Amino acid sequence: MVSYALSLLSGVLLVFLLNLTLVSQLQHSTAQHRLYDQLRLSLAEGSVPIGQTDVTGKLVVPGTPIALLKIPEIGVDEVVVEGSTSQETKLGVGHRRDTPFPGQAGVSVLLGRNAAYGGVFKHLDELRPGETFTVTTGQGVSTYRVLALRTGTTQLPALAPDAGRLTLVTATGRPFMPNGVLRVDADLISKTQPRPTPVLGPGAINANEQTLTGDHSRIAGLAWLLELLVVLGIAAVWSWKRWDHLPTWVVFVPLITVTAFAAADRVCDLLPNLL
Repeated sequence: MVSYALSLLSGVLLVFLLNLTLVSQLQHSTAQHRLYDQLRLSLAEGSVPIGQTDVTGKLVVPGTPIALLKIPEIGVDEVVVEGSTSQETKLGVGHRRDTPFPGQAGVSVLLGRNAAYGGVFKHLDELRPGETFTVTTGQGVSTYRVLALRTGTTQLPALAPDAGRLTLVTATGRPFMPNGVLRVDADLISKTQPRPTPVLGPGAINANEQTLTGDHSRIAGLAWLLELLVVLGIAAVWSWKRWDHLPTWVVFVPLITVTAFAAADRVCDLLPNLL
């Protein structure tokens, strides 16, 4: 039984590594195609959110596409979604909900991954001051000029009341081994768009939306999946001993594989949102 348990554990760890390094890239690509179609339709209809609330007055649902970020110098052409938990940054670049939307007055913050799920911001450190890029929102196309790259606690001069700035955030360190945070600040050089009245003030977000944090709300789902894996493992061993080997492979390998990938996906939600 110990041998079977170790074999199952090894298989689960292998599935986790495959999910994080390979499957996550496919998941991100699929999500981006879906979000791009959704954003394009919303832009045509004029229904893209331009503030923290939608047309009904409710907070914009996390994961909703709100903008298109294009940085030609580093090959970024990415749909931006509302929210910055690990669940949102798996889909694309995430907008921190307590900051203005891109193109509006104030400092807007976008978070992107360094390695997993597309590694959208893996070349962010290659940007240089003076380079420009654009962000398309429901209010039009905004152009930004890179101001500086910074790590640590370096602070920038305060903005004028009617000025806009965009801060792009990702992890530093080796791929899949973050050890710090890189911030790229860019000043808005096009027209400043009006900002709807905010509902969430600065800092009024959950802990799992902060930089380099995981989404601990997924622990309960992970626990259920791990329990299901144990049950399937025991059932597979019993079937192997009491039943025919071929039917055991046919029945339990797909079930265990799917459950293991689902558990691995929940584990990825617990990891830092900039990984």
